[in-house]
Amino acid sequence: MTRAVLSLGSNLGDRFAYLRSAVAGFGDAVRAVSPVYETAPWGGVEQDDFLNAVLVVEDPAVDEWGWLRRGQELERAAGRVREVRWGPRTLDVDVVTVDGPDGPVRSDHPELLLPHPGTPERATVLRPWLDVDPDAVLPGHGPVGALLAALGPDAEDGMRRRDDLDLMAER
Repeated sequence: MTRAVLSLGSNLGDRFAYLRSAVAGFGDAVRAVSPVYETAPWGGVEQDDFLNAVLVVEDPAVDEWGWLRRGQELERAAGRVREVRWGPRTLDVDVVTVDGPDGPVRSDHPELLLPHPGTPERATVLRPWLDVDPDAVLPGHGPVGALLAALGPDAEDGMRRRDDLDLMAER
């Protein structure tokens, strides 16, 4: 059995609909869905704010490559175009971590780095992850709560929880 933590983001078009399409696309594998956060973009590219969320998924038949491919299929279905690094996107699905039968899966393959690089510095992933798993641990880095605290008191500036947007409402 594998369990994965996936980060979702969208800042083009109907952002909420794109996030909902990802939740629906992972279907019965979805075990938890975080609240949605509206977040300021980062990476130096001028663009609109993102909607972000985290999913916890589980399926005995899917390995780390399967989670990656499913996410990429959903991105393609949403019309994702990769033109500018860290640029605007209809849907972004990142595989943050995968737990396999023997524990955390590690990968240094250029197409699938696990755990996902940059996660320890991204409140946009850490905060929603904590919302669905307060005891979460990022393999090789430690407790997610401690990682978020280490970012300092301003780490969540530019983030706004959107309780009016419920990704589970239509499941």
